[in-house]
Amino acid sequence: MTHAFTIPAGHASLDGHFPGHPIVPAVVLLAEVMSLLESETALPASAWTLTSAKFLVPVAPGTPLHLDLDAATAGVQRFAIRGPQGLVASGSLAPGAAA
Repeated sequence: MTHAFTIPAGHASLDGHFPGHPIVPAVVLLAEVMSLLESETALPASAWTLTSAKFLVPVAPGTPLHLDLDAATAGVQRFAIRGPQGLVASGSLAPGAAA
């Protein structure tokens, strides 16, 4: 499943992150992953555990992004977020709430 999205310059998370050179916080990117995962699996965010995440490139507000979700073994979902500069973030989530 591929999902195109953009975090707008007016997003509340950007206030103070960082003045003069805003970047999208990692948690905002993860929220987009969780939203797509919930809609694709019908499981709430609380049913997933983030098992790995790498944030490779800072993302400026307004950057067009593409999020890919791929099912792996044992119900694990892998994600990759790409922008014009290539891979921005990647990781995986496993079913089951964190202990």
